[in-house]
Amino acid sequence: MKFTCVIFDLDGTLVDTLDDIARSMNRALEVRGFPPVGREAYTAMVGWGIKRLASLALPPEAGKDEKTVETVAADAVRFYAEEPLVYSRPYAGIQELVPELRRRRVKTAVLTNKPDPVARLVIAGLFPPGSFDAVQGESPGRPRKPDPTALWELLMELGRTPRDTIFAGDSEVDMETAKAAECHALGVSWGFRGREALKKAGAQRIIDTPSELLDIIQETRM
Repeated sequence: MKFTCVIFDLDGTLVDTLDDIARSMNRALEVRGFPPVGREAYTAMVGWGIKRLASLALPPEAGKDEKTVETVAADAVRFYAEEPLVYSRPYAGIQELVPELRRRRVKTAVLTNKPDPVARLVIAGLFPPGSFDAVQGESPGRPRKPDPTALWELLMELGRTPRDTIFAGDSEVDMETAKAAECHALGVSWGFRGREALKKAGAQRIIDTPSELLDIIQETRM
């Protein structure tokens, strides 16, 4: 038995979006009178969704009440949607990997905690139409990763099972999602967190280049 489906995280896995995330959130902070956050600090803050990111980016003196967090988050999403691809680019090897998976008849999808409209803008702007069988971002009424609900819904849509599926991501959230859904938890070391964080989060394997995923796809499992 071989893997027949790969579901990818977006930020830090398929695309280096850090500069555009930082740019949009810092603009949202500044228009509300709060100081910006350094770029590198965002590597540890992204992955849990826009409201969590806003809460982490706000300074302690902001109080971080729900209204303030929601306002900053909404501003950041609006700014991001206006210019989602100023700096963002796919990681080296990704634009070769995705069509090769399709050529080998492997189902592919994207599951991200980035707001769904923005996630679709990023994918549409950087990948040819039809690169993925499905794209799913955060949307009202659907739990965010690491809750496995959205991942299971994608598998039903794709006609695949957890046993058939690799979930590839760069963060603790992704590994927790994969484990909760009983998919193969594959960490990618080139993203925002790094190898040690992925190992601690329970990655079953960690790859350093996208092409290594093709070797895993070819493996025969019991």
